[in-house]
Parts: sequence; C-alpha cells; structure tokens
Amino acid sequence: MPSVSRPITAAPAAGKPAGHGLAVWLLAVSAFVIVTTEFIIVGLLPGLSRDLGISVATAGLLVTLFAFTVMLAGPFLTAMLSHFERKRLFVAILLIFAAANALAAAAPDIWILGLARFIPALALPVFWGTASETAGVLAGPEKAGKAVANVYLGISGAMVLGIPLGTLASTAFGWRGTFWGLAGLSLVMAVLLLVVMPTLARPARVKLAEQARILKDPYFLGNVLLSVIVFTAMFTAYTYLADMLEQIARIPAGQVGWWLMGFGIVGLAGNWLGGHFVGRGPLLVTAVAALVLATGMAATTLVAASPGWLAAALAVWGIANTALYPICQVRVMQSASHAQALAGTLNVSMANAGIGLGAIIGGSVIRQMGLGAVGHVAAAIAILAVIVAPLVHRLRARPGAISQF
Repeated sequence: MPSVSRPITAAPAAGKPAGHGLAVWLLAVSAFVIVTTEFIIVGLLPGLSRDLGISVATAGLLVTLFAFTVMLAGPFLTAMLSHFERKRLFVAILLIFAAANALAAAAPDIWILGLARFIPALALPVFWGTASETAGVLAGPEKAGKAVANVYLGISGAMVLGIPLGTLASTAFGWRGTFWGLAGLSLVMAVLLLVVMPTLARPARVKLAEQARILKDPYFLGNVLLSVIVFTAMFTAYTYLADMLEQIARIPAGQVGWWLMGFGIVGLAGNWLGGHFVGRGPLLVTAVAALVLATGMAATTLVAASPGWLAAALAVWGIANTALYPICQVRVMQSASHAQALAGTLNVSMANAGIGLGAIIGGSVIRQMGLGAVGHVAAAIAILAVIVAPLVHRLRARPGAISQF
C-alpha cells in the first residue's frame, strides 16, 4: 500500500529536464515491479509449498515476514534516507530488488527464501516514502498532481494485477520463473532510471521529532488502530485466496491465475469508488466498505461450488478489498492535525502490521479449523472494524474540528 512521504523542497538541479515525463512513467513502472514483488507471494503459495515440502500455512509466514519488516523499518529508514539524492536512491533500491528476487528464484529452502523476502522489505517503504513526491518535482508545479497520480497508478496496478499476472507466469514457468522475471524487470528498471532520470538536488532533512507529536492524538491513534483491524481482516483471507480457489472451489491450478485476474480487474473499480466516496466521511465509508468486505469474504466459501455465484462473491470481495486501500490512507492522513506525511507513512507501517497479523491468523485458522473457515473468521474481523469505526469517531474532540463520520 502506497504512502505519502515528506515533501521534497528541492527542484531539479538544472531546471526542468526534457525527459521528465518519461522519468515519471519509469517511476510508475518501477512502483508496479516493487509492489508486485511484495504481494506476488500470495499467488505462489500453493506451488512453492508443494515444491519446498512445507504447508501453505507455513509458507504464509513469508507474507508476515515481509509485512512486519516493512512495518518496523518503514518510518525509520525513510527518515534516515529521505535526504538522499533521488536518482541514486531509486537505482539502488531497484538493484536490491533485482538481487533479492534472483535469490528467491534460486532459494533451496524456506530459510533462504525468507532472507530473499526480508531484504527487499527493508527497501520497499523507502521507495513508497519518496516516489510520488519525486514525480511531482520532475513534472513541475503545474503537472505535479497528474505525475503523482501516474505513480499511484503503477502501485494500484501492482496490487490488483501484479498477483494474477505473476500467478499465470508461475503456471507456465514455475514460481521460480516468476521471481526470475521480477529480478530481470527490476534490473531493467534500474538501468532505465540511471539513463533517463535527471539528477535532482538533495532534499533537506526534516526532524522526525517535530512531526511525532501526532502520536499523542487519540483520534489519530484510533484511526491507525482501525487500519490495523481492516488490513488484518483483508489479509486473513486474501493471503490464502489462491489456495481457497484450488482446494474449496476446485478451480484447476492452471486457471487460478485467471480468477485472480478477474478479482484484480474488478478491484480497479473499487479503487476508484474508494477514492470517490472517501471525502463524504472517511469513517462512515470505512465502515460501509468493511461491511461489504465481510459479506464478500463469507459468501465466497458458501457459494464456492457454483462458478457463477463464486464470481459474484469474489466481485463483491474484490471491490471492497481494493476500495479500502485509498479509504484507509486518506482517512488516517485527514485525522492528523499536522505532519500528514508522517501520518501516511505510519499508516502504511500499521497496514503492514495488519497484513502480517492477518497471514498469521489465517494460517492458524487453517491448522485449527480448516481452510473453509478462513473466510468466516476474516468476515468476523471485518465486522469488528464496522463496530470500531463509530467508537473512533467519538475520539474526535479537537476544537473547531468538522465532524465527518
């Protein structure tokens, strides 16, 4: 999930470069590759679990490892590296992703694969925290908004299409082939950015302590907690969606990627709906989307035997699932009295806490209750988010604040 980072106050070193538009699009493609690397493991779990001789629940811990690393490292590494010259920073990040994906492709066991997931998880939040603002600087003030939207398009595309595309690739080339492909793409993007992207002036340092006062605001903390609950609900089931399609719906392994593709395409509509409606009341929209999410996740297991009803349930799930990404980001940032950049980064970190926690809960449910119970447990957590949303609203007590439930 993307975040908004500290503003870049520096301009390009030598005026607005001629290739700035292409550099922005290269950042968008880089965002697609980087975020796909994070979430691709969801579509590969059944295959790599069989190949490595481990359970799907154990393989799901790779999702937890990546998410918790982003959660813990994100704010600190972004703060430490945010003043680095952007071109060198992005090239270095993509080279790290290339090496890590190559290591994952060659991993002989779960331990080496875990290392290959840990390394890029350190670099990913740094990219999240700097890419959109860099795109705005490259494009200039008049086109900054469009440039930032282009980068977010790459991130959104990765979340809704990266997993199914990678899953389809794994059907043809195996899960190792998917990681080799991501390694190659990462290397290509590093080279292209090195050649095309202009050198930018180094941004000024911003003291984290000055922004950290938002951590004393109960309303902000309540919104962050709500994001944790929402993402826990989402990833309790989503982490194991590919396995649910194979084992419960009896979808042939070679067709799972196409079902995930449909889930992702429908999710694009959810991304638009979330961004469109969040302004009408972030907490209310969160509660509504969480309720729809619960309905879709619970229904998927109940109607798995009927392809038509399964597709309908997955559509409901996919729309709500993807809508909650921008809803949670905007809601948390609006809840901050100041330092919205830090608020956005903290929301990403806590969302990853929910992602990791969801993977753990889902794996535990599989071991204790069976795969068929995952959707119902995830739905129950989503209902908890519906209940918590009005409670968070009551924490809003800042003088002169506009009440938006």
